[in-house]
Amino acid sequence: MSTPAPCWLALTPAGALKAFSHQQPDESGRALQALLGGANTLTPEEWFATLPIAKALFEQALAQGWIECLPRSISAPNARLDDFGQHVIASLSGERRAVLASETGFCLGRAGVPQDEAETLSAVAADFSDFSLRQARRGWAGAQRYVAFYSDADMLLPEVSLVPFWVDGVGYWIILCGEPLLNNPALVELFWGIQEAGSRFLPSGP
Repeated sequence: MSTPAPCWLALTPAGALKAFSHQQPDESGRALQALLGGANTLTPEEWFATLPIAKALFEQALAQGWIECLPRSISAPNARLDDFGQHVIASLSGERRAVLASETGFCLGRAGVPQDEAETLSAVAADFSDFSLRQARRGWAGAQRYVAFYSDADMLLPEVSLVPFWVDGVGYWIILCGEPLLNNPALVELFWGIQEAGSRFLPSGP
Protein backbone atom coordinates (compact mmCIF):
# COMPACT_ATOMS: atom_id res chain seq x y z
CA MET A 1 0.00 0.00 0.00
CA SER A 2 1.47 3.34 -1.05
CA THR A 3 1.95 6.14 1.45
CA PRO A 4 -0.28 9.19 0.80
CA ALA A 5 1.61 12.11 -0.65
CA PRO A 6 2.32 14.94 1.80
CA CYS A 7 -0.24 17.74 1.62
CA TRP A 8 -0.35 21.27 2.93
CA LEU A 9 -3.52 23.28 2.45
CA ALA A 10 -3.62 26.71 0.87
CA LEU A 11 -6.49 29.05 0.11
CA THR A 12 -7.14 29.80 -3.53
CA PRO A 13 -8.05 33.38 -4.55
CA ALA A 14 -11.71 32.29 -4.68
CA GLY A 15 -11.40 30.83 -1.19
CA ALA A 16 -9.76 33.98 0.10
CA LEU A 17 -12.58 36.13 -1.25
CA LYS A 18 -15.15 33.85 0.36
CA ALA A 19 -13.31 33.86 3.67
CA PHE A 20 -12.61 37.59 3.98
CA SER A 21 -15.51 39.25 2.16
CA HIS A 22 -17.68 39.74 5.27
CA GLN A 23 -17.01 41.64 8.46
CA GLN A 24 -18.71 38.87 10.40
CA PRO A 25 -17.82 35.63 8.56
CA ASP A 26 -19.96 32.53 8.93
CA GLU A 27 -18.55 29.23 10.24
CA SER A 28 -17.20 28.27 6.83
CA GLY A 29 -15.52 31.65 6.46
CA ARG A 30 -13.91 31.38 9.88
CA ALA A 31 -12.64 27.89 9.08
CA LEU A 32 -11.13 29.09 5.80
CA GLN A 33 -9.55 32.07 7.54
CA ALA A 34 -7.88 29.66 9.94
CA LEU A 35 -5.76 28.40 7.04
CA LEU A 36 -4.01 31.78 7.11
CA GLY A 37 -3.86 31.96 10.88
CA GLY A 38 -0.20 31.08 11.34
CA ALA A 39 3.28 31.53 10.01
CA ASN A 40 3.07 28.48 7.73
CA THR A 41 0.51 26.51 5.73
CA LEU A 42 -1.31 23.75 7.63
CA THR A 43 -1.64 20.05 6.96
CA PRO A 44 -5.23 18.75 6.79
CA GLU A 45 -4.87 17.29 10.28
CA GLU A 46 -3.67 20.62 11.66
CA TRP A 47 -6.57 22.43 9.99
CA PHE A 48 -9.13 19.94 11.30
CA ALA A 49 -7.93 20.75 14.83
CA THR A 50 -8.63 24.49 14.45
CA LEU A 51 -12.44 24.41 14.29
CA PRO A 52 -14.98 21.56 14.47
CA ILE A 53 -16.44 22.45 11.04
CA ALA A 54 -13.08 22.23 9.22
CA LYS A 55 -13.10 18.46 8.69
CA ALA A 56 -16.69 18.46 7.43
CA LEU A 57 -15.88 21.37 5.12
CA PHE A 58 -12.79 19.76 3.58
CA GLU A 59 -14.37 17.90 0.64
CA GLN A 60 -16.70 20.78 -0.23
CA ALA A 61 -13.86 23.29 -0.09
CA LEU A 62 -11.80 21.17 -2.48
CA ALA A 63 -14.75 20.69 -4.86
CA GLN A 64 -15.62 24.40 -4.85
CA GLY A 65 -12.02 25.39 -5.50
CA TRP A 66 -11.67 27.26 -2.21
CA ILE A 67 -8.57 25.32 -1.13
CA GLU A 68 -5.81 23.39 -2.83
CA CYS A 69 -3.23 20.84 -1.70
CA LEU A 70 0.42 21.81 -1.99
CA PRO A 71 3.33 19.33 -2.04
CA ARG A 72 5.29 21.40 0.48
CA SER A 73 4.74 23.90 3.25
CA ILE A 74 5.04 27.60 2.49
CA SER A 75 5.62 30.48 4.89
CA ALA A 76 3.52 33.59 5.43
CA PRO A 77 4.66 36.65 3.47
CA ASN A 78 6.71 39.35 5.09
CA ALA A 79 4.02 41.93 5.89
CA ARG A 80 5.90 45.10 5.02
CA LEU A 81 3.76 47.85 3.59
CA ASP A 82 6.27 48.79 0.88
CA ASP A 83 6.32 45.21 -0.39
CA PHE A 84 2.55 45.13 -0.66
CA GLY A 85 2.49 48.36 -2.63
CA GLN A 86 5.23 47.46 -5.04
CA HIS A 87 4.88 43.72 -5.52
CA VAL A 88 1.50 42.45 -4.30
CA ILE A 89 -1.36 44.85 -4.97
CA ALA A 90 0.15 45.95 -8.29
CA SER A 91 -0.24 42.43 -9.70
CA LEU A 92 -4.00 42.55 -9.00
CA SER A 93 -4.48 45.27 -11.62
CA GLY A 94 -4.21 44.80 -15.37
CA GLU A 95 -2.58 48.23 -15.52
CA ARG A 96 -0.43 47.55 -12.42
CA ARG A 97 -2.12 50.55 -10.81
CA ALA A 98 -3.67 49.82 -7.44
CA VAL A 99 -4.29 51.26 -3.98
CA LEU A 100 -4.75 49.57 -0.61
CA ALA A 101 -6.97 51.67 1.67
CA SER A 102 -8.53 51.40 5.10
CA GLU A 103 -12.30 51.58 5.34
CA THR A 104 -11.88 54.96 7.03
CA GLY A 105 -10.11 56.42 4.00
CA PHE A 106 -6.39 56.15 4.76
CA CYS A 107 -4.10 55.23 1.88
CA LEU A 108 -2.08 52.26 3.17
CA GLY A 109 -0.19 51.41 0.00
CA ARG A 110 -0.12 52.28 -3.67
CA ALA A 111 1.44 51.11 -6.91
CA GLY A 112 1.54 53.11 -10.14
CA VAL A 113 -0.82 55.75 -8.72
CA PRO A 114 0.30 59.26 -7.68
CA GLN A 115 -0.11 60.05 -3.99
CA ASP A 116 -2.84 62.65 -4.56
CA GLU A 117 -4.89 60.29 -6.70
CA ALA A 118 -4.36 57.45 -4.24
CA GLU A 119 -5.66 59.61 -1.39
CA THR A 120 -8.69 60.63 -3.45
CA LEU A 121 -9.50 57.00 -4.29
CA SER A 122 -9.08 56.05 -0.64
CA ALA A 123 -11.57 58.76 0.34
CA VAL A 124 -14.01 57.43 -2.28
CA ALA A 125 -13.69 53.96 -0.76
CA ALA A 126 -14.43 55.39 2.69
CA ASP A 127 -17.59 57.01 1.33
CA PHE A 128 -18.70 53.62 0.04
CA SER A 129 -17.98 52.09 3.45
CA ASP A 130 -20.40 54.56 5.00
CA PHE A 131 -22.94 53.92 2.23
CA SER A 132 -22.77 50.16 2.66
CA LEU A 133 -23.25 50.45 6.41
CA ARG A 134 -26.37 52.59 5.92
CA GLN A 135 -27.81 50.11 3.46
CA ALA A 136 -27.03 47.18 5.77
CA ARG A 137 -28.97 48.90 8.55
CA ARG A 138 -31.89 49.13 6.11
CA GLY A 139 -31.66 45.39 5.51
CA TRP A 140 -29.80 45.27 2.18
CA ALA A 141 -26.36 43.64 2.28
CA GLY A 142 -25.76 44.03 -1.46
CA ALA A 143 -23.96 47.34 -0.97
CA GLN A 144 -21.21 45.50 0.90
CA ARG A 145 -20.13 43.75 -2.29
CA TYR A 146 -17.88 44.96 -5.11
CA VAL A 147 -18.09 48.36 -6.81
CA ALA A 148 -17.02 49.17 -10.38
CA PHE A 149 -16.92 52.38 -12.41
CA TYR A 150 -17.03 52.39 -16.21
CA SER A 151 -16.15 55.10 -18.69
CA ASP A 152 -17.88 53.32 -21.63
CA ALA A 153 -21.61 52.76 -21.86
CA ASP A 154 -20.99 49.16 -22.94
CA MET A 155 -19.58 48.51 -19.45
CA LEU A 156 -17.24 45.79 -20.70
CA LEU A 157 -14.13 46.76 -18.76
CA PRO A 158 -14.19 48.80 -15.56
CA GLU A 159 -12.02 51.87 -15.23
CA VAL A 160 -11.79 51.45 -11.46
CA SER A 161 -12.94 48.58 -9.21
CA LEU A 162 -13.31 48.66 -5.43
CA VAL A 163 -13.07 45.37 -3.53
CA PRO A 164 -13.87 45.38 0.20
CA PHE A 165 -12.47 42.83 2.64
CA TRP A 166 -12.11 42.42 6.40
CA VAL A 167 -9.28 40.93 8.44
CA ASP A 168 -9.95 40.37 12.14
CA GLY A 169 -12.95 42.69 11.88
CA VAL A 170 -10.92 45.56 10.38
CA GLY A 171 -12.13 46.79 7.00
CA TYR A 172 -9.97 47.44 3.94
CA TRP A 173 -10.44 48.19 0.25
CA ILE A 174 -8.38 47.13 -2.73
CA ILE A 175 -8.80 49.75 -5.46
CA LEU A 176 -7.82 48.45 -8.90
CA CYS A 177 -7.41 50.45 -12.10
CA GLY A 178 -8.23 48.74 -15.38
CA GLU A 179 -8.93 45.01 -15.53
CA PRO A 180 -9.17 43.51 -12.02
CA LEU A 181 -7.05 40.36 -11.73
CA LEU A 182 -8.52 38.86 -8.59
CA ASN A 183 -7.86 35.26 -9.61
CA ASN A 184 -4.27 35.74 -8.56
CA PRO A 185 -2.27 34.16 -5.70
CA ALA A 186 -1.20 37.69 -4.77
CA LEU A 187 -4.68 38.17 -3.31
CA VAL A 188 -4.07 35.34 -0.85
CA GLU A 189 -0.64 36.78 -0.07
CA LEU A 190 -2.22 40.15 0.69
CA PHE A 191 -4.83 38.77 3.09
CA TRP A 192 -2.32 36.45 4.76
CA GLY A 193 0.24 39.19 5.20
CA ILE A 194 -2.26 41.53 6.83
CA GLN A 195 -3.58 38.80 9.11
CA GLU A 196 -0.09 37.68 10.06
CA ALA A 197 0.89 41.26 10.91
CA GLY A 198 -1.59 41.07 13.77
CA SER A 199 -2.43 44.77 13.78
CA ARG A 200 -3.69 47.49 11.49
CA PHE A 201 -1.33 48.99 8.99
CA LEU A 202 -0.40 52.57 9.75
CA PRO A 203 -1.18 55.16 7.06
CA SER A 204 1.68 55.73 4.67
CA GLY A 205 3.56 59.00 4.97
CA PRO A 206 3.45 61.84 2.47
